[in-house]
Amino acid sequence: MKRLFTLLLSFLLIFMFTGSCVVQESPITGTKRAYAYSWNQEVQIGQEVDREIVAEFGIYENEGVGDYFNRISHEILENSHMRRPETAERFRETEFTFRVLDSPVVNAFALPGGYVYVTRGLMAHMNNEAQLAVVIGHEIGHVAARHASQRGLQHAIGQVVVIGGAIIGQELFGLPGEGILNLSSTAAQLLFLSYSRNHERESDRLGVEYAAKTGYVAAEGAAFFTSLKRISERSGQAIPNLLSTHPDPGERERNIPRKAEEWRQQGYEQTIFNTDEYMQLLHGMTYGENPRQGFREDGRYYHPDLEFYFPIPENWQLINQPTQVVLLSPNNEAVSILRIDSQSTSARESVQQFLSNNNIDTEDQRSAQSGNLTAYEANFSIQNEGETLGVNVYAVEYGDRVYRYINYTSENRFNNFKPRFDEITGGFAQLNDERILNINPVTLRVTQVESNTRFRDLLPSSLPMNIDAEEIAIVNQVHMDDMIEAGTYIKIPVQ
Repeated sequence: MKRLFTLLLSFLLIFMFTGSCVVQESPITGTKRAYAYSWNQEVQIGQEVDREIVAEFGIYENEGVGDYFNRISHEILENSHMRRPETAERFRETEFTFRVLDSPVVNAFALPGGYVYVTRGLMAHMNNEAQLAVVIGHEIGHVAARHASQRGLQHAIGQVVVIGGAIIGQELFGLPGEGILNLSSTAAQLLFLSYSRNHERESDRLGVEYAAKTGYVAAEGAAFFTSLKRISERSGQAIPNLLSTHPDPGERERNIPRKAEEWRQQGYEQTIFNTDEYMQLLHGMTYGENPRQGFREDGRYYHPDLEFYFPIPENWQLINQPTQVVLLSPNNEAVSILRIDSQSTSARESVQQFLSNNNIDTEDQRSAQSGNLTAYEANFSIQNEGETLGVNVYAVEYGDRVYRYINYTSENRFNNFKPRFDEITGGFAQLNDERILNINPVTLRVTQVESNTRFRDLLPSSLPMNIDAEEIAIVNQVHMDDMIEAGTYIKIPVQ
């Protein structure tokens, strides 16, 4: 299915871009070159996909954090090519949107036409505003250089599509990543389309330039890429430099201070760290997965806010998202997707409406029970891109909502996996455990060290939600045996 996803996405990209070639100027150089989209098209794409990103991932609901990020991002934008007098008016007048996403993943990305995102997970790993400024500048650089449009044109003329971070599985139809993430094909393409290594280097250069010209100590940006390297090494996901589309983190650690010094020598004083305000902003920020939005513990999935739980089969992977819960069997041979059906008022209606909407005719449907909750299910087979899938659709009534599972695997494995599907759906139940109902998210407690102390001695005896000491060392950009000087800020997760 991974190969199928790659082939399908390649086809869509080629179909989307073939015959589409626009010659316009670059906001960076002012010279004309070919792009896959016009600038107006890039803005339109950004607007459309932004709505999906917000709906799927959610905005971090802290007005102070959002206002802060928006303010400093616009200050950096003013020092970018997008706001210079010599830049074409269409670029100078483009409004930019800056958002902090409610995600623990350490990530930042940009959409065409002026949409820039960072996650709260990324912000937690920064130690000052200067580090964040370089990342913001980097993402503005992707927009200004029109990298997405450049990559689109390159794919149209036959270059290999590079997929990054695609998740296996789909809800019957459409691309796997598109189905799992609940995004349109355009959004999926933009999120999974990797920039070239040269594009990343250009954005690194622009990020340093924009931060330095805003007065930030741009060399600080190198520390964040050191953290990225430690995160990837710790997770076992480090990619050999020659196989990666991103420059090696070590290369970035060396080049960012060098580029910052070049701007200093040109007369751009870089004095802003803004550590105090940044650390005050992080104090109380949600860290890691928010258990109020669902979490896994002792073989069960719990959702405290919606007050339900269900079992997770042993060794199955959980993907928890704001709009759905996805379970993947070992080797990704079976998928279970749970969503709220806001269009139906009963379990029977939910299942039968699904069958009708997808032109599926099956007599294998019946009333069912999840404990004492009313449920309804249907089983059928369907052809999907040359493969026959066995599918179980199961809906359950709980409170004033209807929850619907889509469970599927290949037809020849369906009978083997049906007991696992029944375990998941039949175990859906009301949550009554007060400990779990009242669970609070982990937040960052930011304090200043009172006297010179080794970092490991500053950690509490136990950390919440399976967080370990090495993870916290990375968050603080230190090592366990580093001596932390008095007055230094440290970030400790508490619950």
